[in-house]
Amino acid sequence: MHFQQLTYFVAVAETLHFTRAAEAVHVSQPSLSQQIRALESELGAELFSRARGNIALTDAGEALLPLARRILADAETARHEVQELVQLRSGRVRLGATPSLCTGLLPDVLRAFHDRHPGVRLLLEEGGSHDLVRQLARGALDLALVVLPLPAASPALTTVELLREDLVVVSSAAEPAPGRGGRVRIADLEGAPLVMFRHGYNLRELTLAACRAEGFEPSFTVEGGEMDAVLGFVRAGLGIAVVPSMAAGRAGHDLRKTPLAGPGLRRTIALAHRSDVAPPRAARELQRMLLEHGPGVG
Repeated sequence: MHFQQLTYFVAVAETLHFTRAAEAVHVSQPSLSQQIRALESELGAELFSRARGNIALTDAGEALLPLARRILADAETARHEVQELVQLRSGRVRLGATPSLCTGLLPDVLRAFHDRHPGVRLLLEEGGSHDLVRQLARGALDLALVVLPLPAASPALTTVELLREDLVVVSSAAEPAPGRGGRVRIADLEGAPLVMFRHGYNLRELTLAACRAEGFEPSFTVEGGEMDAVLGFVRAGLGIAVVPSMAAGRAGHDLRKTPLAGPGLRRTIALAHRSDVAPPRAARELQRMLLEHGPGVG
């Protein structure tokens, strides 16, 4: 008894027509009939009555049908489970993340994932949330770490909150400390030389919105950089910048980190993937590890 024979048997039992069953399983009608006869010979019983061209299940066929369906379903489950395991021995995960998370949260999690699944290739796309959302929409990424809320015109994405992170002001340790009393108010940024991220970064929009809410437009000494460039310009004394606390914490001793005065600024990081496409098995495993690790970071 072969799985193919059971597949053909179920197709005939459901259509009660040999030609239509052959079309459904993409085989010629003579081949299907031959396999059904071989199955009947193997079982020692007729499975269909063929009186006057009408097809009906015999008692033996009625007894076999639920068993055949269960056997085929179990075989499909077994195939699926093995494929899921194989995907964790090979394959790839395409992950997008903002630069601050690439240097903050991700290194430890990706190391743990690689140690557990060394055969899975990790492909990382670094960029701002708006860019990553576009990459998700066109299927270029499996998962992305993005900043909430998403842009109004975003495609249908499923998001799970990962962490909330304070923003802080970084300045060169060789320059006078910004603000007063160990904290910086948003109002203190008026007239201060700011190093600003490029368009498409949520950090840029958060900072601009906070300044405008205080009634002023900030002054930029340099703008258009990525995270490493922004920190480098601040380190060189070109100005100060508002950055995530994780990025500031790993920036080195030559940069000063100063908290923002209450209520301060925070950003919410979420894991996102397309709602209409389930992430592959390896991506779901990485998602699980990120969710386990993330809440302890914010």
